[in-house]
Amino acid sequence: MSASSECRYKYEECKETADWLLSRISQKPTVAIICGSGLGGLADLLENRTIFPYQDIPHFPKSTVQGHAGQLVFGELRGKQCICMQGRFHFYEGYNITTVTYPVRVFFLLGVEILIVTNAAGGLNPDFNVGDIMIIKDHINMPGFAGQNPLCGPNDDRFGVRFPCMSDAYDKCIAELAREAAEEQGCTSFLRRGVYCMLAGPTFETIAECRALQILGADAVGMSTVPEVVVARHCGLRVFGLSLITNKVVTDYDSKERANHEEVLQTTRMRTQDLQRLVSHLVGKL
Repeated sequence: MSASSECRYKYEECKETADWLLSRISQKPTVAIICGSGLGGLADLLENRTIFPYQDIPHFPKSTVQGHAGQLVFGELRGKQCICMQGRFHFYEGYNITTVTYPVRVFFLLGVEILIVTNAAGGLNPDFNVGDIMIIKDHINMPGFAGQNPLCGPNDDRFGVRFPCMSDAYDKCIAELAREAAEEQGCTSFLRRGVYCMLAGPTFETIAECRALQILGADAVGMSTVPEVVVARHCGLRVFGLSLITNKVVTDYDSKERANHEEVLQTTRMRTQDLQRLVSHLVGKL
């Protein structure tokens, strides 16, 4: 048996996790939200909440990153049944790529139809400012270029087809609703649209890497999101993504700027209310 098939979760394990959760909640969720670094406050918006720490859920991985609470929160948001993931899993934590995406397949088996992903990202586009919120229109899967794709290995047709399309990864109709929500909430002055690029991390990018990513057409760069989106589309979920621009990447060798995680968390605290209002208003429109 190959290493890639050994580290994969089986359908039965995903179903066991989903059934365990379904037996403990009163309503099936239709919307799932994955909260990025410092953005776990989105879960606080849910009403009639039921909370499950990751360590209590069968087969579930554990989150180890500062700014990630590590729990699933079920509840109601603007009349919609939602599940919120407070703390995602990252490749750089030492998890293999199929473990990182395990929750998405569980969401699919719970009955989720729409996945909203949020992340903290560095701004590559020189027109972007710290605190901008970027609607993700497309992505560049750098780990995928190196063979780290969560769909590698045997395909299980119960989840999706062998060769899923990714040219429509991000739902245009939901993005349009988000723009409407931003207009109604007075958020358009810092709303952007662009391409998100994922690198594996945990190092922030070198100057040469940032310049290369700009040439490739990336507007923002981070260390998450893309694997979950790939698996969500494989399962047939509709996807909407937001990046909070927490720092501007360094592209000048004479610059004294240095990217750091504390700056990332500080910016999310500054913009978290706006992001929460935007997501909440969007969910109400779905």
